[in-house]
Amino acid sequence: MTEESRPLSRQDLIDAAASATGLPKTQADALLKAALATMADALGAGREVRLAGFGSFAISERAARQGRNPATGEVVQIAASKGVKFKPAKDLKDRLG
Repeated sequence: MTEESRPLSRQDLIDAAASATGLPKTQADALLKAALATMADALGAGREVRLAGFGSFAISERAARQGRNPATGEVVQIAASKGVKFKPAKDLKDRLG
């Protein structure tokens, strides 16, 4: 796997933040943890998270529905659920081409 195709890990983000800010890696790690926890708390409370130039995260609610077990063809009830949706900002879309 080449460096370009490898997923960006948490440690990669910490290293990049430390390098860009001059912070020690332990402080960059603490900052990343705090930012992610704040975002998760806000989403858990039903609030949207907007990051200018990057995009916004919001809760998406899926209604209960019927589905089929592909192995047996049996009809099964799928419970309602929540997920997170991401909408990229124009700046990010432009960067992606």
